[in-house]
Amino acid sequence: MSSTKSGAARLSIIVVVGLIALKIAVAVVTGSISISAQAMDSFLDLFAVGITFFAVRVAVIPADDKHPFGHGKVEAVAAGIQAVLIAGAAGFIIYSAVRRIIEGTVIELTEAGMGVMVVSIIASILLSRHLIRVSRATTSVALKASARNIAADVYSAAGVLVALVVIRFTGLSIIDPIIAIAVALYILKTGYDVARESISELVDVRLPREEEETIVACISEHLGELAGFHKVRTRKAGNQRFVDFHLVIPRNTSLEEAHQMCDHLEEDIESRLPNSSVTIHVEPCDMDCNDCIVISCSLRRV
Repeated sequence: MSSTKSGAARLSIIVVVGLIALKIAVAVVTGSISISAQAMDSFLDLFAVGITFFAVRVAVIPADDKHPFGHGKVEAVAAGIQAVLIAGAAGFIIYSAVRRIIEGTVIELTEAGMGVMVVSIIASILLSRHLIRVSRATTSVALKASARNIAADVYSAAGVLVALVVIRFTGLSIIDPIIAIAVALYILKTGYDVARESISELVDVRLPREEEETIVACISEHLGELAGFHKVRTRKAGNQRFVDFHLVIPRNTSLEEAHQMCDHLEEDIESRLPNSSVTIHVEPCDMDCNDCIVISCSLRRV
């Protein structure tokens, strides 16, 4: 089904292949470098979606002896590869556009180009929105990267459409390579955003503030039973979240009670943040409290 990560990636491949075929055919007929740039961008999307399809299938493989933390970072690697491909395609488009400006050219059958751009815009909008929904539901950075790539096609295709309309009524063919360069610059910006997000996951950047606040809220609900907590650390790999922290308990708490509290906190956090792996280090309260009365122990968080 297209609502799963694999299904969404498979749908992307089908749609992008169709757009590539249309754009290549029209680019050959019209001789438009901006449409050729669009075809190159779509071919890049196809390659990127192929990488994404492979990545999401590997990322869901359960943890094993060699990969005790799972395979989630494969998605971040895939997104990084996409960023490199995006930069390469943008450079090729700029090079081709500059050559076209120097050599000069005439654009023919602009109506066919305009029709293909309209189809491309509609298909890209629908597909990118679907991928965004699935990426949010599955927290897939690879699908999110693909969605951004395809969303970029909407703006670049719109630019090409406007250029073709202007050429149709003015005959100024030089607008074609100029628009192609503008498309390439926008593609570079998209590549930068994808690279930044993939690198953040690879170097274990902490979870978003709102997710960390959810974790703190889960623990804070039990302050009447705890002496405090500190050293909260979080990171993410694919759709898997990793959380660990130190939990300070009263000295008169039994091992069984401490274990039950940890189990409860783990279940609470995992219910609010799906796909979370929680590790808790328990330590006794070292404050000088009479009979270790919990309510007299102040909350400490580093």
